[in-house]
Amino acid sequence: MEYVVSFFEDLVALFYPNTCIICGENLLKEEECTCTLCLYKIPKTDCFKHKKNTVSKLFWGRVQLQNAVALYTFEKEGSVQKLIHKLKYEGGKRVGFFLGKQLGYALKESKSFSDIDYIIPIPLHPKKEKLRGYNQSRYIAKGLHEILGIKVNTRSLIRTENTDSQTRKKRFSRWENMMNSFALKKVDKLKNKHILLVDDVVTTGATLEACAQKLLEIEGVKVSIATIAVA
Repeated sequence: MEYVVSFFEDLVALFYPNTCIICGENLLKEEECTCTLCLYKIPKTDCFKHKKNTVSKLFWGRVQLQNAVALYTFEKEGSVQKLIHKLKYEGGKRVGFFLGKQLGYALKESKSFSDIDYIIPIPLHPKKEKLRGYNQSRYIAKGLHEILGIKVNTRSLIRTENTDSQTRKKRFSRWENMMNSFALKKVDKLKNKHILLVDDVVTTGATLEACAQKLLEIEGVKVSIATIAVA
C-alpha cells in the first residue's frame, strides 16, 4: 500500500511539481512551501533575543503586554512579502500552517512564552472571512498548535465591525479604524490565563492593540503577541 501511495505522489509531482514560493524551484519531498535554502535566507528579527525589541516598543505606552515578537522582517519585494501575499490573497492555508510552525519552533525555544495557556488568532469579520474563504491568522494558530500543543481559542474574541482596509492608513487612522471593532463572549475559561495573540504582520499595531485591550478587560488576564513578520 505504501508503495502505491508513494508511486501516486511521485506521479502527481511529475505533472504538478510543488515549487518554492520564493525562488520557484521544485521542492524536495520533505520540503514545505519553500526550499531549505530560501527558508534559511529569510531575514529574521532579533525579537527573541531582546525583550525590548522592535515589536514590543510599538506598544509602549499603549497597552500592557508581557511579551511581543515577530519572527521575520518584512521588506518590500522581499521573500517575506511573497509568503504573506500567498497567505492572504492566493488561498494560502498551507502557507499559514507552515509559517505558524516556523513561529512555533522559535517560541518553543524562548522561555518567555513557556506559560501560554491559549492561542487566539486575530479574528476577521464574518463577511470578510466569507469573502476570502478563510482567516489566515487561524491557520497560523493551527501551525503553532502543531508545534506547541497549546489550545487555540477562536470563540472568545469576535470582530463586530467590518472595518475598511488598513493598508493605506496612517497610524492614528488605523487606531481610529479599530476602535470598538472587537467584543468578548464566553470568557470564563480565560480568567487568570496568559493569552498569545497571533497575526500575520504587525505594522502600526493598531489591530493587535485593540484586541489586547479588549482581552485585558477579563479578570487576571495577561497578553503576549506573536506575528510572522514586522513591517
